[in-house]
Amino acid sequence: MTPTFADLAKAQYILLTTFTKDGRPKPTPIWAALDKERGDRLLVISEEKAWKVKRIRNTPRITLATCTMRGRATSEAVEGTATILDKSQTGAVYDAIGKRYPIVGRVFNFFSKLRGGMENNIGLELRVAES
Repeated sequence: MTPTFADLAKAQYILLTTFTKDGRPKPTPIWAALDKERGDRLLVISEEKAWKVKRIRNTPRITLATCTMRGRATSEAVEGTATILDKSQTGAVYDAIGKRYPIVGRVFNFFSKLRGGMENNIGLELRVAES
C-alpha cells in the first residue's frame, strides 16, 4: 500500500530514506510530527552533525514510508523533499514532537535539551512530492 500524507502524519514511526552523492539509499526510522499550523509538512528533530542532515544538504530528495520502531517498512515508499530549517525554528519543532509523542516525546525533549539539544540539534521539514 502506498501511504498518503495523512497516513504518514499519523504513523508512530516513519522510515526516512536519504541518498548519498552516488545515489545509494540510507534509511533511518524517525519520529515526526505534523506541523499543525501549516498542515502540509512533517517536522523532525535531528542532530545537526548527523549523516542524514549532511545528505539532505547535498540533495533534498527523500522517500518516506511507514515503519516499525526498528525500521522495517510497513508500506511502500513515497517520494518527497526535505529542508533544513533555520535554527530559530528548533524550539517549535521540539514543541511539536512533545505534543505528538506525549510522554516519551516530552522525556526525550527534556533530556535532549539538558545535553545541549537546542544548540546541537536542528529541525527538518519533510514534504511529500505532489503527484
